Amino acid sequence: MKKKGEFRIRVIYADTDAMGIVYHANYIKWFEVGRAELMREIGVVYSELELSGYKLPVTKMGCHYLLPARYDDILVIETEISSIKQASVRFDYVIRDEKKERILAEGFTLHPFMSKGKVVRVPRYIVDKINETTKGDL
Repeated sequence: MKKKGEFRIRVIYADTDAMGIVYHANYIKWFEVGRAELMREIGVVYSELELSGYKLPVTKMGCHYLLPARYDDILVIETEISSIKQASVRFDYVIRDEKKERILAEGFTLHPFMSKGKVVRVPRYIVDKINETTKGDL
């Protein structure tokens, strides 16, 4: 089992375009919400990570849009830490409707760990926290 989190978001009017459909870039924003909340859930808070000198920029991402979301929909953002390598972590995402009957979008982001402008190893304490919650599957 890999570490997963599930978070809900209500689509606000500002998230939609002139056609009343969620603007495509908002899915990427919701990926970030899922990622930050999942990390917080395992005990790694982004703001604290940055204070300790680490950054996790997005270096690669993808999103496959399958069905539209609309104003006032409740969306379920499923976020999973799918892999952790020597110097990076990958998150996978699935955004579903509230009843989880339809997949609206799916995607991924890849993040190297950086400190002082250079790629560095993933800090051991982060690997340990992830492994604590995944039973060592990563």
